[in-house]
Amino acid sequence: MNVETPNPNFFIVGGPKCGTTALYTYLSSHPDIFMCTIKEPQFFADDIFGHQRRIRTLPEYLSCFSGARSQSRLGEASTAYLGSRTAAREIRAFSPNSRIIIMLRNPIDVMYAEHSERVFGNMEHVLDFEAALLSHEPRRWRAGPFRNQEIIRLPYRELSHFPQQVRRYFDVFVRENVHVVLYDEFKTDTRKVYKDVLRFLEVDNSHDPSDYLPVNANRRARSVRAQQFLRYPPKHLQGFGRKVLPRALRTAIVSRLHRVNTVYECRPPMDHALRRRLQKEYEPDVAELGHLLGCDLAFWCKT
Repeated sequence: MNVETPNPNFFIVGGPKCGTTALYTYLSSHPDIFMCTIKEPQFFADDIFGHQRRIRTLPEYLSCFSGARSQSRLGEASTAYLGSRTAAREIRAFSPNSRIIIMLRNPIDVMYAEHSERVFGNMEHVLDFEAALLSHEPRRWRAGPFRNQEIIRLPYRELSHFPQQVRRYFDVFVRENVHVVLYDEFKTDTRKVYKDVLRFLEVDNSHDPSDYLPVNANRRARSVRAQQFLRYPPKHLQGFGRKVLPRALRTAIVSRLHRVNTVYECRPPMDHALRRRLQKEYEPDVAELGHLLGCDLAFWCKT
C-alpha cells in the first residue's frame, strides 16, 4: 500500500547569511522534526530563479520529504523565499497552516557576508565590496546545465530590504504563525533561541543538538584560479577523468582539493567610512523594521 508523504508544515524562509544553515542543521537532529534532504530547494522562488531552481516540479519537491516517518514537523530552508515577491502566497496556498521562521541580521552585514560568499563561489568577479555594490553589470556564473548562461542573483541592496519582505509574510500568514529570529540573539545565546524555535513549532523543547558549533563559517579560496578550475574543469579533462577514474574516486579527489584550497577565517572588517555611509543610508529601513517587529534595532546603525 502506498503511504502518501505529508506536506512540509514549516519553512525557514531566510534571510541569507542570517544563520539559516545552522538552524537547519540543529533542527535536523530533533526526533520530532524531519528536514528536507536538500537545503535551499528554492521550489517556491520561481520569480527569482525560474528554471534555475534546484527543485522545479511538485513530485521532485515532495520526494525530498519521502524519508519522513512519524515526525510531527516537516520543514525546509530556502533563503530566496524572503526576497521573493510570490513565495509567501504560494507557500500559504500549498500549506495554509504552516509555520514560518524568518531570520534577520543587520542588512549591512548581510550584504558584506553575501558578497564574500559569492566571491568564494565564483558568482562574483568584482572582488571589492564597495565596487560590487555600485556595479550594475550582470553577473555570469558557469554551472551545470546552465554553463555560460546568466545565473540570476538578487542585487545586494534588494537582498536586504527587510521591512517589505517581512511585511509580506505578516500580511499573508496569521501573525502567530510567523516567528522572527534576530541573528544577534542567535549568535550570543544560541541555545535559548533554539528552544524558542522548538516552542514555536510545538515540539519537545528539552532537546539539545550534540553541540551548537558554528555552521557555514566564512570561507576564502587560497587561489581563485584553482577554485574556478575545480568548479569548471575543461571538458577534455572531464572526459579523460571519466575514462580512467571511477566516479567515487573522482569525487573524493575533487573534494580533497576543494578542502585544501579553502581557508576558514574571520571576514576582515569593512572599511569604516563605507560602513558609516551605509549605516546612514539604512537608518530609515532599520527604524521601519524595528517598528514592525516592536523592538529597537538602532544599534545596527551605530559603530
